[in-house]
Amino acid sequence: MIRSISMLAAASLVALSTPALAQTYESHAMTEEAQAKTYTARQFFESTSYGVGSSSGFSFSPDGTYVLVNSDATGVFNAYKVPVAGGDPVPLTTSSTNATFGVSFFPTDLRLLFSADEGGDELNHLFVMHEDGTVTDLTPGEEVKAGFVGWQADGKTFYVTTNERDSAAFDLYAYDASTYERKLIFTNTGAFSIDDVSPDGRWVALSKALSSANSDLYLADLSVAKVEPKLITPHEGDVSYGAYTFTRDSSALIYATNEHGEFSQAWRYELASGEKSPVVEADWDVSFVQYSPSGRYRVSAINEDALTAVTMLDRSSGEVITIEGLPEGSLGSVRFDPAETRIAFTLTSDTSPTDIYIADLASGKATRLTHALNPAIDENDLVTATVARFHSYDGLEIPGILYRPKSASAANAVPAIVLVHGGPGGQSTRGYSAMIQHLVNNGYAVYAINNRGSSGYGKTFFHLDDKKHGDVDLKDVVASKTFLQSLDWVADDRIAVMGGSYGGYMTAAALAFHPEVFDAGINIFGVTNWVRTLKSIPAWWGSFRDALYDEMGDPANDEERHRAISPLFHADNITKPMLVVQGANDPRVLQVESDELVAAVRASGVPVEYVLFPDEGHGFRRRENRITASEAYLKFLDKHIGR
Repeated sequence: MIRSISMLAAASLVALSTPALAQTYESHAMTEEAQAKTYTARQFFESTSYGVGSSSGFSFSPDGTYVLVNSDATGVFNAYKVPVAGGDPVPLTTSSTNATFGVSFFPTDLRLLFSADEGGDELNHLFVMHEDGTVTDLTPGEEVKAGFVGWQADGKTFYVTTNERDSAAFDLYAYDASTYERKLIFTNTGAFSIDDVSPDGRWVALSKALSSANSDLYLADLSVAKVEPKLITPHEGDVSYGAYTFTRDSSALIYATNEHGEFSQAWRYELASGEKSPVVEADWDVSFVQYSPSGRYRVSAINEDALTAVTMLDRSSGEVITIEGLPEGSLGSVRFDPAETRIAFTLTSDTSPTDIYIADLASGKATRLTHALNPAIDENDLVTATVARFHSYDGLEIPGILYRPKSASAANAVPAIVLVHGGPGGQSTRGYSAMIQHLVNNGYAVYAINNRGSSGYGKTFFHLDDKKHGDVDLKDVVASKTFLQSLDWVADDRIAVMGGSYGGYMTAAALAFHPEVFDAGINIFGVTNWVRTLKSIPAWWGSFRDALYDEMGDPANDEERHRAISPLFHADNITKPMLVVQGANDPRVLQVESDELVAAVRASGVPVEYVLFPDEGHGFRRRENRITASEAYLKFLDKHIGR
C-alpha cells in the first residue's frame, strides 16, 4: 500500500492529521495575531497565478534550460518560458483578451503548442507558435472544440481531439510534427471519452459514462484494419472506471476504479494478457498516476482529506524520492526534464499561491523559480485553514474547510460565510484562494462546506444526493449555520451563504427555500432554472451529459421536480439581500438564468445587486474582473452583515 507523503514538506504533516469535531474549536486570546494588516482585493489579486504545461506534453525545452509555465502576470493568462537557472519569465504569447495556455514545447525545438478560447466560450482551439513567432490554428472552425492528448514516444507525432465532424463527439487525429498534416485515426461513434494514447501509438484508452455511478473502460487497437473498441471492464452493478495513463513501454494501462472499495484506486491492465493487478491503494482517492519519459519514476497523488499528498517512486531502486528544504505546502504538476535528472513542480499552501520549483533528483535539492504572492502582502497576515466536521440534520458527519480571521475571539465575534463549491460533485480543498483570503483578512470567517454529494469522501457519500439535489445537500448547508453558531468567535446573527456554479444554485436555493436561515447570499453564475439548464447543456458534453441526467434527472421525464427545486420559480420567497454575478459568454449557465432571477427578486422589493461581465464565461479568466467581483463581494457583505 503506497501511503508515503515524503514529498510533502515535513511541516505539512500536521495538516494531514485527522481533525476533531466542532466541539474542539474553543476560543483563545488573540494578541499579536489580532494586529494583522488588512489588504485590498487588488493587492490579493496582484499576486501572480502560475501553472505548468500539460502532463502529456514537454514542459522542459529540448535542451532543459527552460520550463513552460502559464501565468496571469499581465492580468490575462499567457504562456511563458522560465529559465531553469533563474531569471524573469520570458513571454511566449501576449494575448490581452483571451486566456491562453501553453500546452507543450516540441521535442526538438522551441515551437509551442498552446490553447485558447474566445471570451470564455470554452470552444478551445489548439495552435502552434513557430520559432519565428507566427501562429497557426491547427483546429479551425466556428463551433469546433479541440484538445491536446499527447505525443508519440518518438516525438514525430502528436494527438488531438476535435468535435468538427459531430458536435457531440470527439474524434482522434494524429498530426505530423513537421508538416502538421493530420490523419483521422479514430472515429468516435460510440459516445466515448478519449482518455489517452499509448506511447507507441497503437492503443487508445476510452471511457464511457453510463451514469454518475457507473462507467466502462475500453481499448481500441489502431494497428488493425477495422478498429473496434474492446470492453476491458465487464462488471455488474455500479462501478466507476477511468484511465490514468499508459506505461512508457506501452505494455499496460494504469486505470482508476472504485470496484474494490469506497475510493478510486490505481490498477494495472496488461495489454497482452488482460491480467489486472493493484498499483496504488489507499484509504482515499488516488488523484493521478504518471511516469517519467523512460518509465523509471512513477508519480502518484492521493486526495487525503482535501489535501493532496504526492509520492515519487524510483522504480529501479524501489526508493521514494525526497525533496529537501521546501516550505510547508503540497506539491503537484510534476514534470521531468529530457534527461530525467531534474523535475519541475508546483508548491502551494493555504497562505501562499502556487509557485514553480526545480529539484535535482540526485541531490534532492530544490530551487524556487517564481514568487507568486504579491510582495505587498505579509504571508504571516494570512490564515491557515483547518478541516472541521459537524453532524448534520440526520447525524451524518459533514466535512469542510474552516478559515478563522486572526481578529476573531469570543470578545470579538465575526460574521461568517458558508461557501458552497460547484459540481454538483465538486470538493472544497486546502490550498490558496485569493478570494477567500481577502474575505478572511477583512474580518469574515469562511466555512467551505463539503456537503453530501461531494467527491473525495468515498462513493457512498458522493451518491447520497443523487436525484435529491436542492434537498438533502441543501439541508447540510442549512445545518452548517448551526455548526458556525456553536463557535463562540462567530457572530451567530450574521451568517451569509455564497457559492459559484452549483454552489451559486445552492445559494439561491437556500434563500428561496429556507428564507429564514441566512442573512444574505452571493450567487456567482449559479443555476436558477434547472428545466432550461439541463436542456441547454452543450452537445460536446456527450456521455457526461447522460451521466448528469442520471444524477439530476432527465429533463424529458423529471421536469416537474426540476421546476420544484429551481429558485427562479420560487423567487417570491426570497426576502434576504442577494448579490448575483454572471458572465455574458457562459455556455453552461446562460445569462438569462441570472437576468430572470434578478428581475423576479427586484419585483418583490428585495435588495438585489447584479454584476455582469461581458467578457467572461463560466468563471473568471481576467484579473481585473476577479478584482471587481471580490470588491463587490466585500462591499455587499459589509453592507448587509457587517464586520
